Amino acid sequence: MHERERHRIILSAIQEKPVVTVQDIAELTEASEATIRRDIAALHVQGKLRRVRGGAEAVHPPQQGNLAARPFRVSESVNIDKKRAIARAAVELCEEGDSIIINGGTTTFQMVHFMSARRLQVMTNSFAIAEHLVKHSKCTVSVPGGAIYRDQSLILSPFENDAIRNFYARRMFIGAQGISAHGVMEPDALVIQSEQRLMRQADELIVMVDSSKFNRRSSMILCPLENVSTIITDDGVSEEAVAMLEGAGVKVLTVKPMASPVKEDASSVA
Repeated sequence: MHERERHRIILSAIQEKPVVTVQDIAELTEASEATIRRDIAALHVQGKLRRVRGGAEAVHPPQQGNLAARPFRVSESVNIDKKRAIARAAVELCEEGDSIIINGGTTTFQMVHFMSARRLQVMTNSFAIAEHLVKHSKCTVSVPGGAIYRDQSLILSPFENDAIRNFYARRMFIGAQGISAHGVMEPDALVIQSEQRLMRQADELIVMVDSSKFNRRSSMILCPLENVSTIITDDGVSEEAVAMLEGAGVKVLTVKPMASPVKEDASSVA
């Protein structure tokens, strides 16, 4: 990852919480801790953040009351080659005319690049996904009611919503903060509440996570593994993780990372 991209991720991450550790940023960028320390020092000199012991903090601390979920712009380019390949495999599971639900996230967002010529019925709580599909696809797009959380590009509400209750899907595609034997994990209660309502409207649950998510944990469980039909991940997933999933009755699809950027076929868009 280039220095400019690491700096963008660091500056976005410190808006997520008051202090971000060197270890946190190293995990996000897949760079060494020594490299991250140099990046933090450079940004400190530029006045873009404050260097603190073991990490960095924002010059202007973020407002309280934000979602615990990581901001969309922080994760968007992390493991992008793996996310593209996972997304392509997910779209290949869809048949023309299918009704599907897609949750908000940077891995699920990559699906839009492979949907330009498809005619699907899509319900999504992702503002970014909805906006892209409306502009660049033939899909019919529905969104639930609620507030827009700009940082995560999510539309969430603590209340039941007719738009969700009246939409039936063959499959729901979701990303996740982490995967363990306990289940699919997410960090925010409001996100979990919203996505559990969406999950009740789908026959089949497809989880899309790159292999790094098997090394991450969260304090909250979105659903147990027994609720998951299929997990799509990259070929870096460990044999132990695959055995754990298959032991729980989950089908595992592995893909090789895509090296080149996705190019949309603009001529196919109505």
